[in-house]
Amino acid sequence: MAVENIIKIAIVGPESTGKSSLANQLATHFNTLFVPEYAREYCKDLNRNYTLEDEVNIFYGQVALENKLILLAKKGLIFCDTMVLTVKIWCDHLFGYTPAEVLDGIKDQNYDLYLLTDIDLPWQEDKLRDFPDLREHFMNVWHQELQAISANYRVVSGIGSTRFSTAKTIVENFLAEKDQKDL
Repeated sequence: MAVENIIKIAIVGPESTGKSSLANQLATHFNTLFVPEYAREYCKDLNRNYTLEDEVNIFYGQVALENKLILLAKKGLIFCDTMVLTVKIWCDHLFGYTPAEVLDGIKDQNYDLYLLTDIDLPWQEDKLRDFPDLREHFMNVWHQELQAISANYRVVSGIGSTRFSTAKTIVENFLAEKDQKDL
């Protein structure tokens, strides 16, 4: 299947909102792959505060990982545990601006659907998470950023199996609507 025919669904949102778990669950349910969050691998052994250069490296790493794994997608569908808009959000927050190469690169990233994970899950401490008190702020930022790119997005709320069930239903409805439009 040609890459341009692959349906890409990005799971995005503030820290500690279950994005990785949800991406894995959805990929398993729909018998396909998910693109993991490159930043987790990049930062896991980083023994210093990350820099703007690190954010740009994460941007390129996420794009490369997605481009590699999309070629292996099954059933014309792939889930992405975050995407490069995350880099913009972190750059803006930490450094006050986003480099032009990242802004330009975001325009080249196209997703058919975004699942924005809500902040209704309890915070889970993790050495790679930084802002437990800013979850509401970042939720608002995600809404603004997704609206700014005219993204087709839905908020996924709920605890435990309810969250997965909600996301699964959203994806199933989206796929059914897409099939109807393609007829």
